[in-house]
Amino acid sequence: MNDRITAPPPPLPARDPRGHKGTFGTVAIIGGCAADHPSTHTAQTRMIGGPALAALAALRTGAGLARLVMPAPILDAALTTAPEATGLALPVDNTQQVIGHEAAAVVDQLLPTAHGILIGPGLGAPDDAPGVQAAVVRTVGQEAVPVVVDADAINALATMPDIHRDIRASMIITPHVGEFKRLTSALGMHASDVTASIDAQCEGACSLAAFLGCVVVLKSNATVVADAVRAWAHDQPNSALATAGSGDVLAGVIAGLVAQHAPRVPAILRRADDIGPTLFDLARTGVLVHAQAGATWAASNHASGGLLARDLLNHIPQAIESLRTP
Repeated sequence: MNDRITAPPPPLPARDPRGHKGTFGTVAIIGGCAADHPSTHTAQTRMIGGPALAALAALRTGAGLARLVMPAPILDAALTTAPEATGLALPVDNTQQVIGHEAAAVVDQLLPTAHGILIGPGLGAPDDAPGVQAAVVRTVGQEAVPVVVDADAINALATMPDIHRDIRASMIITPHVGEFKRLTSALGMHASDVTASIDAQCEGACSLAAFLGCVVVLKSNATVVADAVRAWAHDQPNSALATAGSGDVLAGVIAGLVAQHAPRVPAILRRADDIGPTLFDLARTGVLVHAQAGATWAASNHASGGLLARDLLNHIPQAIESLRTP
């Protein structure tokens, strides 16, 4: 068993009163689905709201800019939902599938200006979808920008059993239990049954983190954050958060924190005194912010259900502020 820590993450730094949009980082959110199912050509559920919710969540954490990177046919609809974001279209073919090599080129286009990338919300079924797979491979294979891998991007990793050989990015991956089982099985890992206990959840998350060289946020009724050597658990269940879009908000919160606070130069180029928060700590902070926003909603509405994911957005700034250096 790896180290189980209980201490909270270090506080966030005070916000620079002289800062501007560029100071506080740009988040790029790659997601959304406009296409029919690639194998059966039957209508696939369109997914527009997830990336928009994630963009708004990132902005609510204090990120300066959010950029939605989505299939061209649905980009305008998402920008209507999140007008504070800007947009970059992923080119599609005549079936509205994202075009693989062009998706990879768009990812390359993002890298000079992004300080954090979130990929996965509403991205669509990755089976036989080369555009989805190409976007994911290019995103996790670059070293310039830290990445949060969520939802369908995790499912895309599970379609590529050797993907761990190509991961170069500093990365946080946010699977729920089902995605965790699918991914570890595809990678040939013998992971423990993470539904058995929190200790099992910690052990499984650490194993996946070690295998992929990343931070894992394993979501269930408790949430575990782990790297290869330690795990931390947030065990305060709130059934109000069991609602569509809640995970997109959490991913957006974590990506917003990463864009603001993760080091902006590769580790090899950093000064010895230029430490900054780790991805492990930023992921834990994101989990706390999301949980606190949900708890505030439940208390103010005297309800254990009925929360809409968008309801969390207004409670994020207060939760962030409570975790800053006094």
